[in-house]
Amino acid sequence: RGVSVGTTTMMLQRALVRRLGGATRAFSNFNPLASHQDTPDNTPTTPFDFTLENHARAELIMSKYPGNYKQAAIIPLLDLAQRQHGGWLPLAAMDRVAKLVEVKPMQVYEVATFYTMFNRTKVGKYFIQLCGTTPCMVCGSEAIKAAIEDHLGIKEGATTPDGLFTLREVECLGSCANAPMIQLNDDYYECLTPKSVVELLKLCKKGTPPPMGRWGSLPLNGQVSCEGPKGKTSLDTVPPPPPMRQDLPKGEVDPASVKAHMGY
Repeated sequence: RGVSVGTTTMMLQRALVRRLGGATRAFSNFNPLASHQDTPDNTPTTPFDFTLENHARAELIMSKYPGNYKQAAIIPLLDLAQRQHGGWLPLAAMDRVAKLVEVKPMQVYEVATFYTMFNRTKVGKYFIQLCGTTPCMVCGSEAIKAAIEDHLGIKEGATTPDGLFTLREVECLGSCANAPMIQLNDDYYECLTPKSVVELLKLCKKGTPPPMGRWGSLPLNGQVSCEGPKGKTSLDTVPPPPPMRQDLPKGEVDPASVKAHMGY
């Protein structure tokens, strides 16, 4: 009673450590910047602007919100800027978004530093986010991480020298039924083994990652979605809609009587 989800997860992980003979699980090697640090390609004076096509997209995004709530568009505009800029956000891109929505730059920095979906340093062409939360850990995410590190010659939190891959361990990506899994850019590759994840990396090196399956993800063990080893065993047909009640009064209903009936 009164135990939070985070505390429960931590207790489960500690229990797993004891069960595995005291082996400890290292925290991520990636530590996001607490504040901006100038680099040759990322300074306050580095130019950035949306392309003409993305300008049109930005206008469409902002048109979805009332004029006095332009700041509501900060997250989708930052996502648009990040996609244009190769998967990461330079300071100038955040400043450009602030100008578009007419807020102080700090208000945009606060959003970009809060959400882990925004990268403020360079990432590789193939950005690998490896789920390491309890269900994936139990199903072998540590072995998947070791296979990726060995094949790419980098440690978690690093980028390959050719700029092709970045590996980061992250918290739950919501695909527990098909653990272990990774998110590769926008795509989910699931039901991984050390062998299948290395094969996936080899295809990425050739520029031909497997396309997503019918349901927006791709289990690499032959599954279609998250069905079990016996395949689909229920919900084979579309159920009919529930019948309409026939005992309801006909005609108009006085709202006052409804309020009285509901005890208002």
